[in-house]
Amino acid sequence: MGPVASGHGTRSPESRQSGRNQIRLSRVASSRGARRLFARLEQRNMDQISSTPVLDRITSPADLRSLSEPELRALAEEIRQFLVATVSKTGGHLGPNLGVVELTLALHRVFRSPQDRILWDTGHQAYVHKLLTRPREGFARLRKLGGMSGYPNRSESEHDFIENSHASTGLSYAAGMAEALRRQAHTGRVVVVVGDGALTGGMAYEALNNIGHKKTPVIIVVNDNGRSYAPTIGGLAQHLAQQLTVLNPTYHATKNRVDRVLRALPAGDKAIEAGRRMKEGLKELVSPRTFFEYLGIKYSGPINGHDIEAVERTLRQVSRLKGPAVVHVITTKGRGYGPAEEDEIDHLHGVSAFDVLTAKPLSRKVTYTDVFGEALVAEAEREPRVIAITAAMGSSAGLGPFAERFPDRFFDVGIAEQHAVTFAAGLAMAGMRPVLAIYSTFLQRALDQVMMDVCLHRLPVTFVLDRAGITGDDGPSHHGIFDLTFLRAMPGMILAAASDPQELRDLVHTAIAGDAPFAIRFPKGAVGVSANAEIHPPRLLPVGEWEVLRQGSAALLLATGKLVSVAMDAAALLDKEGVPVTVVNSRYIKPLDPRLPSWARRHPVVLTLEDNVATGGFGSAVAEALAPQATASPDPVTQAAAYQQHLLGLLGQDDPAQVQAATRARLLAVLEDAGSDLRRTPAPGEWSVLELLGHLVDAEIVLSGRYRWVLSHDRPPLLGYDQDGWVERLRHNDESPDELLEVFSTLRTANLRLWDRSSAEDRRRVALHAERGAESYELMFRMLAGHDRFHLDQMRHTLGLIRAAR
Repeated sequence: MGPVASGHGTRSPESRQSGRNQIRLSRVASSRGARRLFARLEQRNMDQISSTPVLDRITSPADLRSLSEPELRALAEEIRQFLVATVSKTGGHLGPNLGVVELTLALHRVFRSPQDRILWDTGHQAYVHKLLTRPREGFARLRKLGGMSGYPNRSESEHDFIENSHASTGLSYAAGMAEALRRQAHTGRVVVVVGDGALTGGMAYEALNNIGHKKTPVIIVVNDNGRSYAPTIGGLAQHLAQQLTVLNPTYHATKNRVDRVLRALPAGDKAIEAGRRMKEGLKELVSPRTFFEYLGIKYSGPINGHDIEAVERTLRQVSRLKGPAVVHVITTKGRGYGPAEEDEIDHLHGVSAFDVLTAKPLSRKVTYTDVFGEALVAEAEREPRVIAITAAMGSSAGLGPFAERFPDRFFDVGIAEQHAVTFAAGLAMAGMRPVLAIYSTFLQRALDQVMMDVCLHRLPVTFVLDRAGITGDDGPSHHGIFDLTFLRAMPGMILAAASDPQELRDLVHTAIAGDAPFAIRFPKGAVGVSANAEIHPPRLLPVGEWEVLRQGSAALLLATGKLVSVAMDAAALLDKEGVPVTVVNSRYIKPLDPRLPSWARRHPVVLTLEDNVATGGFGSAVAEALAPQATASPDPVTQAAAYQQHLLGLLGQDDPAQVQAATRARLLAVLEDAGSDLRRTPAPGEWSVLELLGHLVDAEIVLSGRYRWVLSHDRPPLLGYDQDGWVERLRHNDESPDELLEVFSTLRTANLRLWDRSSAEDRRRVALHAERGAESYELMFRMLAGHDRFHLDQMRHTLGLIRAAR
């Protein structure tokens, strides 16, 4: 398992420096408690969690309120120990959760969840919250099928409210909930923890503006861990942390009474205004007004987020206010675990299973993300106009090497996908070749910009969609299963899927060399080939051209991306059962290969494999293209739903062989359903399914004769060997159409054996023995099925003999 998706949390090296001038608590991270914990981690084998006497007593958040201060400090250490030991086995978001232990404890001591609603933005900060609100045994299967989600999940606990792990949405959720509760006279409070970069997203500021305008009673806890959180409120002196005149409810009640008295006097309003201006002027002499205060939201901070008593005190004061308020807490990402604190990249933000003592991954395989990162650097070496853009996902999206090699051509715009897309459009308008590396699920946040700002202007922007398809342990909000649907609708967009590392390199090269919007998708995880596999120079892949990987007659199997290898494996199994299928690497989802209708006419069934929702995806595109050809069959296209390996566990299929078997079973069922159509009478000018299969059988006869001539160096028979015998075997296929498939399978198997026995020179001679010149073996069937007039006449002659024999 590779590194976990960051949920917008991983930052580039450049953006990681942005918070260095803010108030930092690096010395706090080296407190005696943290040092004790790290020493304990170093001294013992963390495969087994040591005694956690305080944590063992916690069965619900209410249990926290009876703990003493020493017990709370001990609990914080035990929780960190538990998190490190657990995540080291399962993988997950480690750094963010080590930083919010004390904050989470304070929240659950002050507020009474679920009557008070505690929301998390981003959701990957919620491990401690989950540990306090449900049985901790669930952490043994963290982020696994049937186990505990890595984000809040409403089906797991009544304490969870938001399942969406996309950043910068929490304030809008909170505003809506608070307004609803206010109208229902509900006494519960709404608290939203915003942090780990969530305030770099524009949606958060739209919500803040609305909250301030409506005075919506939302308590906003800003978790400032210095990781891409803009320093809009940093730099305030520590002694202003309490700001009691801002937070004290008694102060506000007294102020309101004085205002009412003054307003009743002549010119009272002017006196109130004069007093307000004097107060604000004095405040400006002490400290500048914060961004939040300008929006009409009370502000307190910054506060040491690892001081439970200070955080609790401030939260209790804020809870008595009726309007919106911000509590700004400073935390240390990765606190208490030395390797996390010292990691300059992202404080071990998202990790796979690792060794506790060294923090090194237990295994490391080359991923598609790695291949893309290297390919982009190579393209940038050749093309100085290449610019790389990320929306706060630089290292996670494979741009680390690019940022290091070309720092002046690398842009991390923060969690701002809409801006990232239009920023790329501006670069392209001015002659650059921008490449936006983004998770598939996060591009959904910028559909309007993709359409209006890139596609409408036909700009050469390359979108590289990582984590396309089902992402498994990252959870439902990270599945990239909609991009084929929405990008197909974008005018002028070229859409491609890489099936292997070399094809990914080729597609990146093709996209940058082009002059149109171009999207490339690839899956999460290892590439499935040796790290030492030969790397070829990238080549241009003609747009809209697919690749035929193997030939068959029983069905046409069109696969995209990572499903290509599954299709090949399934085809191999089917071939052993006498059901030969054609497999096509449909690397371009848009535009489709113009040869598709011709291929479909020569197969009784067309199936598609894709890792996208069925609606509007690749299968829909194929069905739309073949609709004018639908007279050959009532249902010419059957879509086979393709699922990733771990989800097939629901069906008892949890290994590659079972995945292949499922595909094979589905294909056999389709062929059985289409059996009656094999005898269907064609319309004038059409070929029936029987005739199409006959063409392929005849092609195999010709090919087998051609092989035998090359291998024996004898003069070949005109139509292969024993033509009369084959005609006799085919004469009763009206009564038994599957016999035709059996005949084809027999010939196909024989020819494949000949192919395996032949040398490279033999194969060259076979390919050259065509009246129309050189043809590769992969194109042989297409040539013999109608693109070579001489052999087409031979096929018609053979079919005439078959009909006459009947």
